[in-house]
Amino acid sequence: MTSQPFDWSSQRVIVTGGAGFVGSHLVEHLHNLGAGAVIVPRRQQYDLREPAAVVQLYADHPGATMVIHLAATVGGIGINREHPGTFFYDNLMMGALLLEHARRAGIPKFVGIGTICSYPKFTPVPFKEDDLWNGYPEETNAPYGLAKKMLLVQSQAYRAEFGYNAIHLMPTNLYGPGDNFDPRSSHVIPALIRKCFEALETGLDHVVLWGDGTPTREFLYVKDAARAIALAAAYYDAPEPVNIGSGFEISIKDLATLIAEEVGFQGEIRWDTSKPNGQPRRQLDVSRAARAFGFRAQTSFRDGLRETIAWYRAQRVAPTPTPAVGQL
Repeated sequence: MTSQPFDWSSQRVIVTGGAGFVGSHLVEHLHNLGAGAVIVPRRQQYDLREPAAVVQLYADHPGATMVIHLAATVGGIGINREHPGTFFYDNLMMGALLLEHARRAGIPKFVGIGTICSYPKFTPVPFKEDDLWNGYPEETNAPYGLAKKMLLVQSQAYRAEFGYNAIHLMPTNLYGPGDNFDPRSSHVIPALIRKCFEALETGLDHVVLWGDGTPTREFLYVKDAARAIALAAAYYDAPEPVNIGSGFEISIKDLATLIAEEVGFQGEIRWDTSKPNGQPRRQLDVSRAARAFGFRAQTSFRDGLRETIAWYRAQRVAPTPTPAVGQL
């Protein structure tokens, strides 16, 4: 990592997915860093799975200096199992088209955001980037993980052939304020938080969770993830993928107990072992990010969890605004 400060004021940054969970935090962080312009394409205007839409996006924003590609079709185990083809196609096409046309448009840097779902199912813990090709991903989210993995291959191929500055980051499971709490598509932390709140509100004496609780996961607070992406965008220029995580591992069973405690739910946690566990363990080796661009997570897991729960509690109890006269 260079000791010279990065001049964000000279940057015109396109952030795909910038209105989403991670993207909204990243956009706020880029503004705080003084970015010259932050452009957030909206899905209604640009279908990033279509070549013409991607070409139009770059034509509409000449002078862009960087693309940070966060847009993705994502979700938990259930929706991955229901829509493996959609998850594969959407993510493959968005990544391939955005990177190819960024290169053609002469945009100097492309920051690809991958996933730790790309790792083999039985990767030794902690996951090291060099282990990425030593097996097949966990089956329930393999189509998503492999589609994202192709963006890494494309980035490395373009660097080799064209000298193009494309980098690839692999965040661990993210959480925080603004997360997706829709039970059909949410990840584990928002799903558990919502279940505990609903049990409290309806007087249920138990909640039912998938699997047996033994798998482990690593989680990174979303504001830390935004800071990591910005650091890599500013200072990283190399072909090797980089893990973005906290280095902290917790079992789903312990996670459920902790969330119930923080929410105030004192009922029973039951495990539906007819449902899949997902990958047995996930914890990242985060040393490359520390060496390459100085990233280390700063938010403790309990603090981040409390902020997430506080945000969700406020959303659940927020009063519905009274329409103004004449407002529909």
